[in-house]
Amino acid sequence: MFVQEEKIFAGKVLRLHVCTMEGAEWLEEVAEDTTVEKLKERCLKHCLPGSLEDPKTVTHHKLIHATSEKVLTDTKTVLEENIQDRDVLLLVKKRAPTLLPKMSDVVAEEKRKQEQKAPDKDAILKATANLPARSVDRSVSHHNMRDFQTELRKILVSLIEVAQKLLALNPDAVELFKKANAMLDEDEEDRVDEIALRQLTEMGFPESRAVKALRLNHMSVTQAMEWLIEHADDPSVDAPLPGSAPAEAPAEGAASSAEAAAGPSSEEGGEEAKDELTEIFKKIRRKREFRPDPRAVIALMEMGFDEKEVVDALRVNNNQQNAACEWLLGDRKPSPEDLDKGIDTNSPLFQAILENPVVQLGLTNPKTLLAFEDMLENPLNSTQWMNDPETGPVMLQISRIFQTLNRT
Repeated sequence: MFVQEEKIFAGKVLRLHVCTMEGAEWLEEVAEDTTVEKLKERCLKHCLPGSLEDPKTVTHHKLIHATSEKVLTDTKTVLEENIQDRDVLLLVKKRAPTLLPKMSDVVAEEKRKQEQKAPDKDAILKATANLPARSVDRSVSHHNMRDFQTELRKILVSLIEVAQKLLALNPDAVELFKKANAMLDEDEEDRVDEIALRQLTEMGFPESRAVKALRLNHMSVTQAMEWLIEHADDPSVDAPLPGSAPAEAPAEGAASSAEAAAGPSSEEGGEEAKDELTEIFKKIRRKREFRPDPRAVIALMEMGFDEKEVVDALRVNNNQQNAACEWLLGDRKPSPEDLDKGIDTNSPLFQAILENPVVQLGLTNPKTLLAFEDMLENPLNSTQWMNDPETGPVMLQISRIFQTLNRT
């Protein structure tokens, strides 16, 4: 029997599954020594009959191995590309190359950009040379921006007094006090994120130093780690944060006052209990101290200011570092003593606030009193109370009333 030589030495025949982007599918049988280019020609003849007269047709298509997502090289064989029996190939048309823009179009685009370019300083001075000079009092503008924050402090001082009196008139005044005092003792700012702290200590940082870094960087692990690395050789790295109040035992006066308020019966000592409760709320307010932003304290002290005056500046300016710096460099108005003054209770603004039903209802809620106290001494916590479902509507009404009366 005679067998052709090419049949004897022919490579292994593979059955390949070929697909196109248009959804056509078929099987191609090729030998292992077949080049990818030849295989591509056979595929194009199958899906594009009569279109191979243009030599660009082959070069404008490519074969992709579906499993490895590899583009097959035309000059290599099926064996060299490690294609196996029953593999899936995808026939794809290549994207047309992006045409380079004409030189005339480039010049026109550059000219358009130059025409739209903002004028320089000389051009502005030339165009405005004949305009009358006007000066803006920046201090007045800045003062107007801070009007609401200044008035809000006064409003809160007066509303706290009203809320205390309303709660004292409540038959369940002592229970309400206990509830408010319990919420007051939940000091979130003194707590440290345990997960974040564990991550830093596992990196090898001392716990006390990691706690300081987290408080300085608002519990951000990344920023705290950067701070720890940056201040690793700083001799004052373990010094306590400036302006931080040392931990104190619960005020015995408040506890004894609470017991005294709970002692008298409603018939024998009702008025005495109400007065006692008012004193308790005053002690609560004195117990809650202002907590300055540690980063702002450090930054301002590095400018040469004393720690006490820096804390006063931040308290007056709601923990805003830039405003506190201007206060320290200026006339220092208002003074820290002015912060304890309330708003004129006969003013249209305060009367409108008290007549608002939402505010009236909120003043009977001990949580509102807690929010007022907290915002008064720690303005950075205002966002927390604005987003609270119980206290948020009250603060929204106060803001709306102020804005409405300020426009009239």
